[in-house]
This record gives sequence, structure tokens and C-alpha cells, in this order.
Amino acid sequence: MQEQQLVSAIVVFDIDGVVRDVGGSYRRALADTVGHFTAGAYRPTSANIDNLKSEGVWNNDWEASQELIFRYFETQGQPRSHLQLDYQALVTFFQSRYRGPNPDRWTGYICNEPLLLQPSYLQQLSAAGICWGFFSGATRASATYVLTTRLGLHSPILIAMEDAPGKPDPTGLLATVKQIEQHKGVDSSIPVLYAGDTVADMYTVERARSLNPSRCWIGVGILPPHVQETPARRDAYAKTLKASGATAIFGHIEQLNPARIRELILSKS
Repeated sequence: MQEQQLVSAIVVFDIDGVVRDVGGSYRRALADTVGHFTAGAYRPTSANIDNLKSEGVWNNDWEASQELIFRYFETQGQPRSHLQLDYQALVTFFQSRYRGPNPDRWTGYICNEPLLLQPSYLQQLSAAGICWGFFSGATRASATYVLTTRLGLHSPILIAMEDAPGKPDPTGLLATVKQIEQHKGVDSSIPVLYAGDTVADMYTVERARSLNPSRCWIGVGILPPHVQETPARRDAYAKTLKASGATAIFGHIEQLNPARIRELILSKS
């Protein structure tokens, strides 16, 4: 009961663009895949990918790759219904770039992803009575690789691609929160913050709120590194996240410290 009284909030983290920089990994693999399946005719830029994801429904990068391929061929007068695009072959190619050609020994782009938070940050949250977990559209293997192998976390609470429908469906977020409540023995009414870097992440919070309006749900937008290369792009991306429901925007996840978390909760009370 004492632990329940000490817990002030639950923070759930997206992984890609929040815990790790995927600008040179997932997004690079996506561009490689589109380029490959258009025979080199079209390779989407980072801005092209952002524009697609701003629609709020392309959180899965395999599906995003497929959609960009379809749209390219449509501009060439070829309806998607006429295309012979093998989705499983697309996934296999994508994974060969992202994880590497050998699924048992990863040598791909994933090996070089910069980390965006350190274990000490999570320890700081715990010490302040803030529980945390992870909800990501990444595969469980990929998410586990960064959380356990790279960050050294022991059995973190994680809901990954295989565990729930894709965002903005809130099922995965709700399941993560439920696991945290059960694992920590905390009250089911304490505020929840979800930190993500996409429109789909913010929509996920909005849908969770619509299912449980009596609870305080706060969407926190995190600007991924690739959009911070110029002030204009950074500001435009922040504006998009804000319009999608973000209560606050941060340039780095560790700026969401216990003091800022308390401020956000107070602003909603």
C-alpha cells in the first residue's frame, strides 16, 4: 500500500525516435525497400516519409514502404490493384537491411542506432515515484534488442508489434498501463503520459482518453533527431504533433524529467 501512495504517474515510452534514433536504420531500410521495389526509380526522402506518417496511420514501416511503392506506381498510371507486389518479399528485404541477411546474427542498420536515453534517466523517474514501461510498433525482437542488449534493462514491461494492433489503436497502450499497474500494485486512476514522436502516437493517446475519459491521459511529443536539422523543419514537425493532440513538445526525451511531469499533470488537473 505504501508503494501505491508513492506512485504519482505512469510514463509509457514509444521506442523509435524516442529511445533510439532510427533515422539511419528503420527509415534508411524503408527508403532502401521502396527504391528496390521501384527498380531504383524512386527513393523517398526523409521529408517524404514524414509526410506519409503525418497521416497518422502508417506506424508500421513495412506497410509504409508498401504504401509509398503503391503511390509511386500510381503516379506512373499503374493502379495498385494491378501490381504484383509480394508483401512478404518486401518484409524480407526490409529486414535484410535493418537486421542483416542472417536473422540469427544481426549485422544490419540496427547495430548502429544511437541511444536517446540512458538507464540513469529511468532510475531518476523510479526514484521520484514514477512508473514506466514501453509500447512500440517495433517487433519484439528489435525492441528487446535495444532495451536489454543496448540499455541493459532487466525484463522491462513491453508491448510490441506482435502483442497488439498497430497504432493509433490504443489497445497496446492500455495493455502496457495495465501491466505496470499489476506489476507495481498501483492505483488504476493515476495519470498516464505517453511519449512518442509521431502523429499516430498522439492519436493513440486521444483514443485511450475516449475509452477512459475519467483518467488523465497526456500525450507528449518528442522531436526525433532527423527533424531537428533545421529550425523550420523542427518547428513544422512540432506544430504537426501539437495539432495531433500533444500537450507538450520536447527536443529530447530526458527533458521529460520528474519536475516537468508534475507540471504537466498539474496543468491538466
